[in-house]
Amino acid sequence: MSTASLRRDHDLIEKVIKAMESTIQLLNDGKQIPESILLPVIDFSKNFTDVCHHSKEENSLFPALEQAGLPHDMGPIAMMLLDHKRSREIGKEMEDSANDYISSGKSAKLISDMQQYTEHITEHLWKENNKLFMMAEARLQYVSKKVDKELNDIEELKLQETGKTREHYEKLVETLTQDVSKSRN
Repeated sequence: MSTASLRRDHDLIEKVIKAMESTIQLLNDGKQIPESILLPVIDFSKNFTDVCHHSKEENSLFPALEQAGLPHDMGPIAMMLLDHKRSREIGKEMEDSANDYISSGKSAKLISDMQQYTEHITEHLWKENNKLFMMAEARLQYVSKKVDKELNDIEELKLQETGKTREHYEKLVETLTQDVSKSRN
């Protein structure tokens, strides 16, 4: 199944989104959020979601879909590429506002950026899970082993470039979820 790896990524991303939503609520309630929560969120958003996951889609899934007849510059692929670009822009804003929050304690911009990011990513994941991946499964069934191998190779390469592993990010998500849960109490 050529989207299994991407769906596993989405499961991790959704856990971070839930932790971010809890973090937003804590900030809205006037609670201080430690670097030990904010920095992993930024690391995951930048290095796992964007560098690793989006690279897998942009360098393997989308080209395979193009070969199967979907156009690059319009339709679902073009929309996903625009979403990825927007994710990067919001992610950069969120990183800047997180650093500002860490140094100044001002949370308004961070809350706004995190809210924008969680809403955008949630909508994006829905489009992929419920539209794009279904199309991919139907169109790529004859090349699924090739696409699966490419996705795994890209993940390994991109994570090596960051000096991290999938296991690192799985543990990061687990720890982040626990830390945010403790902060709520």
